[in-house]
Amino acid sequence: MYIKYLPLLRSSLKKFLQNQVDTTSTLAMAVTTFSSDFTSSIQAAWLFKALILDAHNLYPKITPLAIKSIDTVEGEGGPGSIKQINFEQDGQMKYVKHRIDALDEEKMLYAYTLVEGGEALKEKIHSISYEMKFEPNPNGGCIGNKISKYHVKEGFEIKEEEFQEGRLKDFGVFKVIEAFLLENPNAYV
Repeated sequence: MYIKYLPLLRSSLKKFLQNQVDTTSTLAMAVTTFSSDFTSSIQAAWLFKALILDAHNLYPKITPLAIKSIDTVEGEGGPGSIKQINFEQDGQMKYVKHRIDALDEEKMLYAYTLVEGGEALKEKIHSISYEMKFEPNPNGGCIGNKISKYHVKEGFEIKEEEFQEGRLKDFGVFKVIEAFLLENPNAYV
C-alpha cells in the first residue's frame, strides 16, 4: 500500500548516514545516554498528533510490513499505561512493551520506557527510557529531540553502533510518516 515511499526512505537513509542528524553520547554509571536532533517541514503540533497521539492507528497503516499493531494492554493511554507494539513475524522481535511515563500535549513532550521484549533487553539492558520533544521552528516546521537512556546491566555496555542501528529504523519510519503527512495535508490538523 505505501510501497511508493521506499525510494524516499532509501534517499532519506542515505542522507542520514551522511550525518545529517546530530547525535551525542555520554556514559555515566550504568546509564548510557544518546541524544538525537531532527527537523521537519511539518508543524510541531501536527507531527506530534501523528507520531505520538495516533501512532496506534497510523504506524500499522503506513508501515504494514514492519508493524502489525499497537495496542494499549494496561491503562487508558496516558502516563502509567502499557502499550505493546506487535511486529510482523519475519522480523527478529515479535513485540515490545513500553510504559508511558509522560504525555503532555501542550508542551509536545512524550516519555516512555521499554520494559519488555527484544533480545538485547533480556541480555544487556534493564530498560531503555526515551523522551521526545517537539518545538516550533522559527523558519516553519519543527525541531525535535529524542533522548535515549539505556539502563545497562552490570558488565555490559551499549556501543554507538548498537544505538545507530535502532536510530536508523526510527529515522526511516519518521521519514515515511513525514512523507505521508505532506501528501495528506488534511490529516491530523
